[in-house]
Amino acid sequence: MVLTSQSTDQTAACTEEVAYADFHGGRAVTGPLTWGQRAMWRAVVEFESTRHSFLNLRRTLAVSRRAGVDPARAVRALAALVGRHESLRTRVRPSDGELRQVAAAEGRLPVLVHTVPAAGADPDGQMAAGTLAARFGDPRFDHAAEWPLRAAVVVVDGLVRQVVVVFSHSTVDFHATETVLRDLRMLLLRGAAPTPRGLQSLDVAEREQQVERRRSDRAVAYWLRQFPTLGVGSFAEPVAAGLTPRYRRGVLTSPAIHHAARLLAARHRTSSSTVLLAATAAALHASGGPEAGGGPEAKAVGRVGGGPEAVGIFTMANNRFQPEYDTAISKLNQIGLCRVDLTGPPDFAELLRRARQASLDGYRHAYYDPLALAQAFADHGYDYGTALAPFCYLNDIRLPHDVPSDVAGPNESTLGTAGSFHWLEELDRFAWRCRIQVMDAPDAVELAVTADTVHLPPARAERLLRDIEDRLVRAARSTP
Repeated sequence: MVLTSQSTDQTAACTEEVAYADFHGGRAVTGPLTWGQRAMWRAVVEFESTRHSFLNLRRTLAVSRRAGVDPARAVRALAALVGRHESLRTRVRPSDGELRQVAAAEGRLPVLVHTVPAAGADPDGQMAAGTLAARFGDPRFDHAAEWPLRAAVVVVDGLVRQVVVVFSHSTVDFHATETVLRDLRMLLLRGAAPTPRGLQSLDVAEREQQVERRRSDRAVAYWLRQFPTLGVGSFAEPVAAGLTPRYRRGVLTSPAIHHAARLLAARHRTSSSTVLLAATAAALHASGGPEAGGGPEAKAVGRVGGGPEAVGIFTMANNRFQPEYDTAISKLNQIGLCRVDLTGPPDFAELLRRARQASLDGYRHAYYDPLALAQAFADHGYDYGTALAPFCYLNDIRLPHDVPSDVAGPNESTLGTAGSFHWLEELDRFAWRCRIQVMDAPDAVELAVTADTVHLPPARAERLLRDIEDRLVRAARSTP
């Protein structure tokens, strides 16, 4: 471990040093981007001029004092991690007019060593880790020059208590980061990761150029069958002058959604993600009606109504169903198309059945070459770059949780309390007119909406989230 650049914050009595983790991995090789990387690069270009990056994945790993991990041992573990996973030493660079991913055989990863006083107000380094995660996670990556991993350790009384890592989304997705963190924990505690190394980003790209072509063709054919049947999206027309900045991000934190979604998932033997997809489809369907928010009929228990008979919702699929992809360290997730049929209209049980089928269809056909899909759209008169904009993007980024089959019945004290809503950020630019993220919170679910105020004014955006909550609560209270 080499230490340089020592500095001291006299106010907080903290010190910082930069250590260098020398890694040695294996091959130096260049190859094409994966399909997941290609799909992501539109967002990279879209936000190239902004300071903040929405594509950085921040993670913090707590280390017990009993583990006895000193800074040198932590830096060695990080070096071994990057040596083990080629994707963590792979950069994206232009070559002959196209982007390529370039893996290095060896190199140095800078690691910030941040020391806090043992007798201070942060005895386990948790507050410092949060500050470092924001400091390292906000600036966008220079994908051509920078390693796709930033790292820091928080030291208290000579021992590492927190490890902060920020990943570039250019070579890993959410699933891959969980695998990497598992390996890092083993390297910290035992000095080795006993499980075999999974496929790396360049391995996946090679497979996509060969054995996955037919799968892409089937996916493109599915999109071309389904997309023309969606009709006009809920956010097709401007409805307001818009605000400055144009985009707003707000969050509804709801214990009621958490409880209702788990109860409904157990009752109908499906996933809570499917439950939320169904409720979102119903709310969008109602908001597309003449009253743009639904009247009493649209809000009737278990009923939807008001908009077109099929709602298109775009979701994120992790694409881990392929052999060996469950442990791949790569950017595999892509957008899937879910067409939820609302003819009838269906009661909530039937809506769940249709949402589940739509989810499965979308998931099965979310692994494709985005260049092939864009060309197919163009051949049929669609601009892929703008055609999805009028539709909602629903992104469930919660960690997987098994819902017990014996979840208790409706808890009125939980279901009867409306969630709390507040606005978080104002943004000049964003890639979607309506994106809803589903996130974990303590004994609650967070629904975060990012809204284009020209197409989805703030009041209507909040009402959309509360309508989702209301529908779930009503369905949970209804007789099975």
